Amino acid sequence: MFVPGGAEWLIILLIVIVLFGPSKLPELAKSIGKAKKAFKEGQEEEKKEEKK
Repeated sequence: MFVPGGAEWLIILLIVIVLFGPSKLPELAKSIGKAKKAFKEGQEEEKKEEKK
C-alpha cells in the first residue's frame, strides 16, 4: 500500500488550499476534529458494550 511521504503531503496540502481557500481551512480542520472525536467516542462505547 502506498504511504505518502513529505513531498506528497505538501502537494496534497496545496491542493486542499486551492480547493477550499485559506479562509475555509480552520472550519474544515475543526469539523474533521469533531468527526474524529465522535468516531473515537463511538469506538469506546462499542468496546464497553462488548465487555458486558
